[in-house]
Amino acid sequence: MLVLMLVATLQLCSMARAQPLCRIHTVRTGKTFGVGQQAQGDLLYFSFMTTRLIKHPCKKNIALYLGRQLFFTTNNFESSLLPFAIPTSMQVGIPEVTSAHFAGSVLLLVVNQKVYIYDYEASSWSASTGIKHPVSHISGDNCCYSEHPFCLEISNSIFAYVHGDQISQANIYFSKSWGYRFQKYAHEGQAELVGSLGGIFYFHSLSQVGLLLIDQGRAKFWYLDHPLNYSFGLPFDYNGTLDILITPGQKGILIFWFEKSLLISKNAGQLVNPVRVREGRRTLHSIFEANITIYNVAANENELAVLTQESNLYYGSLGILTSFLIKFAHQNIWSQEAALMFTNPGMLEILTPLPDSVFPAFDFQKCPVNIQAILMDPQLQVDVCKVEILQGDFDNKMYIIDMNSELELTALMIPRPGTSPVPLATVSNPHSLGLQAIIYEDGYTYEGNTKYRLNISLRQQHLWGRTDPNFTSSIKRPTISTITVDIANKEISCVDLKPLTALISVGCDLTKKIIIQNEISACYKGFLDPVALQDNYSYVIEKEAYDPNFRGQPATKDLVVHYPYEKLGCPLLVYYNTPWKPVMELWREGKFQEIVEAEFVLLEVNGLFTYTYSLTAGTALCISQPQNWTTILENAGDKGPFAWDRENYVSCHDPNSDAPLKWPKARYQILGGPTANKVVFDQRNGIYVFFISVVDPYYSYCWLETTFSVYVYGALPRISIPLEITIIVLMLAILLSVWLAYMIPTLLRTEKGHGFKGFWVSLCKRCRKSCACFQSRR
Repeated sequence: MLVLMLVATLQLCSMARAQPLCRIHTVRTGKTFGVGQQAQGDLLYFSFMTTRLIKHPCKKNIALYLGRQLFFTTNNFESSLLPFAIPTSMQVGIPEVTSAHFAGSVLLLVVNQKVYIYDYEASSWSASTGIKHPVSHISGDNCCYSEHPFCLEISNSIFAYVHGDQISQANIYFSKSWGYRFQKYAHEGQAELVGSLGGIFYFHSLSQVGLLLIDQGRAKFWYLDHPLNYSFGLPFDYNGTLDILITPGQKGILIFWFEKSLLISKNAGQLVNPVRVREGRRTLHSIFEANITIYNVAANENELAVLTQESNLYYGSLGILTSFLIKFAHQNIWSQEAALMFTNPGMLEILTPLPDSVFPAFDFQKCPVNIQAILMDPQLQVDVCKVEILQGDFDNKMYIIDMNSELELTALMIPRPGTSPVPLATVSNPHSLGLQAIIYEDGYTYEGNTKYRLNISLRQQHLWGRTDPNFTSSIKRPTISTITVDIANKEISCVDLKPLTALISVGCDLTKKIIIQNEISACYKGFLDPVALQDNYSYVIEKEAYDPNFRGQPATKDLVVHYPYEKLGCPLLVYYNTPWKPVMELWREGKFQEIVEAEFVLLEVNGLFTYTYSLTAGTALCISQPQNWTTILENAGDKGPFAWDRENYVSCHDPNSDAPLKWPKARYQILGGPTANKVVFDQRNGIYVFFISVVDPYYSYCWLETTFSVYVYGALPRISIPLEITIIVLMLAILLSVWLAYMIPTLLRTEKGHGFKGFWVSLCKRCRKSCACFQSRR
C-alpha cells in the first residue's frame, strides 16, 4: 500500500512538471466565404530582424505588430487580419518602417525616413509637414489618467530624429499636434556636445527633455531644463543598438534592451542599472552571464517579460526596489515571428502571425500565460506575498496642485499575519513635488489582522524648505509628477497587488476663476436701466477720449459700442473724483476662496485713456523701471493688445531686475501687491469696460483674467471755450480792473462824487434806525 501511494505521488509530481507554460490556440475568423479581400496599397514591413509589438497604453485593445508584415488591430488580435498597408497615393517608395508610436487617436509611422499618420478612427492617412530632413525614429508618451487638458497634451508632444547622427549636427524636429506639424528643435549648448544621438525623449514624469548621448561604448542622458541641465545622468555601458521602451503611467521607468543587454532606469535615465536573472533565492546573473539572447520584450505599468531565442520566457516585477527576472519552465514557444504582449495585469500572451495558403488574411497563434498560476510552482522558490490588501482612493486618478496649494492622500495596507512589510511613497519628480508620509495602526480586520493607514501630504518642493535651491525646479514653470505607493522589496508573487499611482499636475487648476466684486451697481442706484441695457444697448465714445491702437492718442471719429449685457451684467458704480481699485474674488468649483491681493493690471478694451494712476514709479518705491502697457504692446507681436500676463511680468521691486529707474515720475500701472496704487478717472462720465489680468507669477499657474464694466458718474460737463476767447476776456478783465482802480478815487473827489457818497451815507443811517426799531419791538 505504501508503495502504491509513493508511485501515485511520483506520477502526480511528473504531471505537475509536465504542465505546459501555456496552451496554444489559433484565432481564425472571417474565412468561411470566398477568398477574402486583398490588402490595398503598399505592404509595410519592419526594418529590424526582431519583432516588436506596440500596444496603445490607454486603449488596451489597440495594438500594432511589426515584423516581416505589419498588423494593426482594434480587438487585441481576436480576428484574422490582412497585412497593414499604406495607400499607394502616399507615394512612400520603399515601404520600410523603422519606428512607430501611438499618439492619442492616431498611429505614427516612420516609413522610408518620413513620418506618416494613420487616423484609425477615421481610417485615413496623411503625411506630416515641417520635416525637411530624413528621420528614422519618433518618440512620445501618452497619459491615460483623465480627460484633463493637461493630461491630453502629453500625447501631443512628439520628437522625430535620426538615430546615430552626430549630436552636435543632428536635425531634431518637435510636434505639439500629434505629429501632424513639426518644427525644427534646437537647444542652446547642443552644438558643443560630443557623441552620437541615441534618442530624444520628453520625460513628462520629470518634466524634462532628455537626449541620449553615445560615445565610445558609453551612454548618458543630457537634460535640458533646470535643475538637471547642470550635469549629465550617470553613464552606462551601451552595447549594440539599444531599443528604449518607456513604460506606461508616467513613472519614469525606461527599459533598454538588445540581444545581449537588458537595462532599466526608474528615474527617467538619471541612473541606469542592469537587470539580472535570479536562479533560486540568491543567485543573480547578468543577461550576458546567463547566456541569454533576447528576442522580444514586453512591459506594462508594473511588469516585464522577456522572450529569448533559446525559447525561454522570463518574468520580472517593476517594483520600487526590485529589478530582476526569473526563468519560467521551458517550452517550445519561440519563433522568428513571435512577440509578447500583456493583455491584463498578470496575463501575458505570446503572439505569432500564421499565413494562410488560401486566404490573404493571416491567422494568429496565441499562447496565453497566467503569471500568477506559473509563480505557484514550488520549483521557482518564490516567496508568498506578504501583503493582503493595498488600496487607496487616489489610485489611477489625476490631481492638481496650484501655487501654494497642498494635497492630502490616504492609503490602506493590511499585511499577512506575522509579517512586517514596509510601504514606500515615492514621487517621480522630487525637484518639483515634495512629500511627507506618516504611517500608523488603524484598527483590526474581522480576522484579527492589523490595518495600517498611510497619510501622505504633497506640496511644492519649494514650500517644504528642506532642499537646496539648486535642487528644486523653477517655481514659475508648471510641472508634473507621479506619486507611487508600493511595498519595499515586494515579492514577485504579488502579481495582483499592483502599486497605487496618481498623476499630480503642479500647475493651473482650471476650476479657478476670478470675479470682480460688484456690491453697488449703476442699475441699483438708478443711473442705468437694466431693461434698456438688455435691449441692444449701445453708447458713444468721443474721439478725443479713446485710441483704437491703445497708444493714448485721440482717434479721428467717434466710436459706437454695443454693450454685451449677457457677459458683463450691470456696471459697477464708481465716483469719478475718488481713487478706485477693483476688488477681485477667487472662486474654485463654484465656491468662494479668498480676496485676491496679488498684483494685477487693467486695460480698457475699447481704448479709452481718460484715466490714470495715483502712484508713480518713485512713490511706488520701485528700484527698477516698471513695465507699462506701452512697453508690453511694443513686444506683444501676435498676442494682441492684452498680452500682459504672468509669464512676461517683471516686478520693479525685484532686486534682480536689470532695468534702471530712469523715469521715477512715470505712472505706475500695476495694482495690488505691496502698493496702494489706485485708478484715478478724468472728468468724464460713462461706461468703461476693463480687461483685468493677474500678473503675479507666484500667485497661481493659471492665467486669471476676465472683463468687467464700471459706470463713472459725478463729473460736471466741461465747458468748451476756445483758448483765444479765454485769453481776450482775461485781458479785458485785467484792463477794466486797472481802469476802475484809477477812475473810482478820482470821481469821488468831484462835486458829483461827494453827492454820490452822501447818498450812500444817508441810506446806511436809515437802515440802522429801521433795524433798531425792529429789535425794540421784539
